[in-house]
Amino acid sequence: MELLNEIWQTARRNKLRTTLTGFAVAWGIFMLIVLLGAGNGLINANLKQSDRFLSSSMVVFGGWTSKPYQGLKEGRDIRLHGSDMDITATEFKEHVDEVGAQYNTSAIISLGQQYISATISGVYPNHTKINKVQMLHGRFINDIDLKENRKVLVLSNKQAKELINAQSTMHNAQLASLVGQFVKVGDFAFKVVGIYKENENGRAEVFSSYSAIKRIFGANTDDAGRIEFTFHGLPTEKANEDFERDYRHRLNAEHQAHPDDEDAVWLWNRFTQNLQMETGIDIIRTALWIIGLFTLLSGIVGVSNIMLITVKERTHEFGIRKAIGAKPWAILKLIIVESVIITTFFGYIGMVLGVAANEYMDATIGHETIDTGLFKATMFLDPTVGLDVCFEATMVMIIAGTIAGLIPAYKASRIRPIEALRAE
Repeated sequence: MELLNEIWQTARRNKLRTTLTGFAVAWGIFMLIVLLGAGNGLINANLKQSDRFLSSSMVVFGGWTSKPYQGLKEGRDIRLHGSDMDITATEFKEHVDEVGAQYNTSAIISLGQQYISATISGVYPNHTKINKVQMLHGRFINDIDLKENRKVLVLSNKQAKELINAQSTMHNAQLASLVGQFVKVGDFAFKVVGIYKENENGRAEVFSSYSAIKRIFGANTDDAGRIEFTFHGLPTEKANEDFERDYRHRLNAEHQAHPDDEDAVWLWNRFTQNLQMETGIDIIRTALWIIGLFTLLSGIVGVSNIMLITVKERTHEFGIRKAIGAKPWAILKLIIVESVIITTFFGYIGMVLGVAANEYMDATIGHETIDTGLFKATMFLDPTVGLDVCFEATMVMIIAGTIAGLIPAYKASRIRPIEALRAE
């Protein structure tokens, strides 16, 4: 208790020195936690976005030719056909598992006096696996719907609420009551068979069977929409690139496009996208830690310099203490304990402020979304740092502050009283 009181009196006599030491400690820890929190916010947002899709899946789109080929000019519109689906399923079955397609159209969906304008996507049953659709009530499109051209619908929970004119606080039982009812899609009656959870970052679609939507809204066109399929046996980026090259060559040949024309057929490979994202995330994490550690190091250097000045200023005091019988260990202990207490106290303040700053970021920009036109994306999500990292950073600063005070303290404890008394 006497030692603590002595440290307190010393701190009061040297307010500026103590404040500068504390600021160096608090600032280093605060900046480390804020930087890591901001980085985690960006990383978590990207991970959530990629988690919406099955990684081992591809989506194929028709594009526009960018090279002339066999007397045909560039700029031709390429639309995928049913034959492209057959090619995908038969000629590439070594790696391709389930092949499906998606055909989109826009329509007004009405129930009594209530109506919504929506994009209706005719899909295969594997769409729910590829795009991770979470069902709340009823079921998704199945093989029988596809085979029999059933006019069925799967709505999002928000779309269902609009159709039955329900409040946002409605119970699930009210929402589920829509399953089994018939609604009008243009001039046709469709049966609602399921309700799914609308993704906060997505653009809601109404799902139906591919065969029914294609037959009703696309009967006069050979456009198959876009193809989507799952795959296996492509564990590396090179294996995926080789597959994409062979696959694109084959579809290009089917549409009389140049084999190397990458714009004629577009491929969205979720696996390589995830690999690139993981690489980017690793780079971000490494950069953040490097910047954060250098920031922490600046705090450590600040503490070290101030402790060196502190010991030098108190050399005369230490001489008096030794002259009246103080042991070297007593002087050593005084400086070390003072260093530990100051570093711990201000380190804790820096940690609390850093956590508070991260919580503020989460409460503000952490809930903002950007509308890309195709989907809504959260750019910042859960910008927080684990308590273990906070405590570890604080402990690093405490240990560094202790070591910073230990070296000059050892020298001060070894100085002869007559030399210390002569010091100015």
